[in-house]
Amino acid sequence: MSAELKIAKQAAREAGQILMKYFRGIFSVRQKSPDNPVTNADIEADKYLKSQLLGSFPNDGWLSEETKDPESSVRLSKERVWIVDPLDGTKEFIAGRPEFVVSIGLVKNGDPILGVLFNPATDEMFSADEDEPSNLNGRVLAISHAKLLSESTLIVSRTEERNGLWNPYRKYFKNAVVCGSVAYKLASFADGRADAFISLNPKNEWDVCAGDYLIRRAGGIITTRTGKPIVYNQPNPHIPNGIIASLPNLAPALLLRFGR
Repeated sequence: MSAELKIAKQAAREAGQILMKYFRGIFSVRQKSPDNPVTNADIEADKYLKSQLLGSFPNDGWLSEETKDPESSVRLSKERVWIVDPLDGTKEFIAGRPEFVVSIGLVKNGDPILGVLFNPATDEMFSADEDEPSNLNGRVLAISHAKLLSESTLIVSRTEERNGLWNPYRKYFKNAVVCGSVAYKLASFADGRADAFISLNPKNEWDVCAGDYLIRRAGGIITTRTGKPIVYNQPNPHIPNGIIASLPNLAPALLLRFGR
């Protein structure tokens, strides 16, 4: 295990303890933008993660959902950048559902080289780096083996499901599983709990970076809906077309139906 992975896992676990102080308890909520809440738990965990990760690796860059990025040129000049969401699944956290994670990714020249996702409510620690395969609490992850789209299980966003976005598409799949948190869905796919994950809505780098690496190391494929791999640490970290994560054999059919 690299020093980076060891420190990232420890930081994720301790940030998770911060989140659990507030989970199903008392916390403050404000709207950063319409339907985009943030809590004081997000902010406290973010500050802790930044202190631990940049404190240990001061020459690296930093990109986080909860840290203002007024001088992106600083991180853009760095070879390595930590891409972090201290609480992915804020809506689930607020609702008291145990579908949220601390998400930590590390990229080098735009490519992920480490991923850590920790769900403190379920004590699930997903992790991988260049020396350690994708694993859940030490158990090596394996993607599923569906051969046809019609036999596959899709994991979908609770928000997209609630808004009816998937109603026209359910016929293409055997089953659909609803779950919160983009990062947690990516980890669940990497663990073989579903055969594909598609986001029809835009995403951001911090939503997907750690999960992207877990999927790659587990043998899956993840791209934008244009079919291109995601390159990280961009001047604008927005991923406008959504994403597709799938088994390699299902990727062509999914891009045909859901690509843009």
